Amino acid sequence: MSRGTKLSLDLGASWGEGWSMEEEKTSKVLALLDPSAHRLVFQKEKRRGKIVTLVGPFSLDEAEAQKTLSSLKKSLACGGAYKEGWMEFQGDISSKVREALEKLTFKFKK
Repeated sequence: MSRGTKLSLDLGASWGEGWSMEEEKTSKVLALLDPSAHRLVFQKEKRRGKIVTLVGPFSLDEAEAQKTLSSLKKSLACGGAYKEGWMEFQGDISSKVREALEKLTFKFKK
């Protein structure tokens, strides 16, 4: 095998009669909740040596979650992202995030 080529493991077999190597992706349908019905938790992770604060799980539609995240990032002066129902914020700012989300009527687990 020459350098720079990928190894192909396809043998040319025909799968026929409904056989397929592709898995069916099931979509998760979340019930959309009011902010007061959420029970959020905090998690801390280290990514590339930096601390990231995770808050979630949120049951919001994508547009509403992005709108909420944008307003939180502006008020907290930090970066962040919304991935798979969790909001990620750069830094160890859980107390500030908690205060900001409680102003927006979100609730937390004790």
